[in-house]
Amino acid sequence: MLQVRVHGPNDVRLDDIPEPEPGPFDALVRIAACGLCGSDLSYIKMGGIAGLGPEPLCLGHEMSGTIDWIGAQVARARVGDRVVIQPGSKDNISKYGSGGPHGGLTPLLLVTEADLRLHVVPNHVPLDVAAFAEPLAVGMHAVDQVEVGNGEGVAVFGCGPIGLGAIATLIDRGHKRVVAIDLSATRRDLALGLGAQAAFDPTATHIWEELKSLHGTTPFMFGPTAATSAFIEASGSDQVLTDIVNNAAFGARLSVVALHYKPVKTSFLLLLMKELTIRGSIEYPDRFENSIDLLARRDLSAVITHRYGIREIDDALATLDGSRDCGKVLIALDSSQW
Repeated sequence: MLQVRVHGPNDVRLDDIPEPEPGPFDALVRIAACGLCGSDLSYIKMGGIAGLGPEPLCLGHEMSGTIDWIGAQVARARVGDRVVIQPGSKDNISKYGSGGPHGGLTPLLLVTEADLRLHVVPNHVPLDVAAFAEPLAVGMHAVDQVEVGNGEGVAVFGCGPIGLGAIATLIDRGHKRVVAIDLSATRRDLALGLGAQAAFDPTATHIWEELKSLHGTTPFMFGPTAATSAFIEASGSDQVLTDIVNNAAFGARLSVVALHYKPVKTSFLLLLMKELTIRGSIEYPDRFENSIDLLARRDLSAVITHRYGIREIDDALATLDGSRDCGKVLIALDSSQW
């Protein structure tokens, strides 16, 4: 069967591998859809998680499908269940598509620790949309990290799938003063469609003046700042981190969910004077299924802007890498399941 694997730096192949041999605690899932992630591009450029490994790296960590077989010791799943596969957790289970031996870009996936990984999808949620549960969970955790209170203003920098997931979470929780910032008109439109208060191109407007206008101002020793209470950094731009520290209000909170591979210049004097809180954000809420619950409440299908077949993996990766005007790029393994 087919599996997308990374063999070295910028060396992605569609390999023919043997079908899996499951054990009593495992399940086999016929994959319906698997999203591509910016982290996949990083793995490809490095040739693995942190460079070339002893075995090719299996890609794919945003997957949904239908259970085809379960082992005798699996208690929480049944053959025929429509599911999302949780690729990892704080329970130290192996990471799917991120360094472990398995990845979701394959038609038939061996799911180990099945009772920990498999989450049933409500019947009214299409399985292509259900594949968005993983990046939505990442965006949801980024929101959790800044603990937004009632009536507070929030700015989300970067409206790729994770930033959009954060915006969807904020709107779903009743927060109305959510501002989106992205270079892409398509992504800004997606953010507005999810319910953002406003969306701005940072190259075409003065973001901090716009935030003052929308969220008001608050005093600071060096002059008034935007009263925005919380920031989510989902853009991957080092300059955004510097700008937030320089311009944020006293007591503001920042969640960093984008990947920053190099040290970022930061004024720790301003960090001290403003008593800023900066938190990293990786993976998911304690209850991964919260993202599936949100998908059941709200139609987020618009965030999926591009769909490709598995044999079009090179084109799909090129779209993700080269286009600002995409939301979620999805690989359709079996659209008949949707």
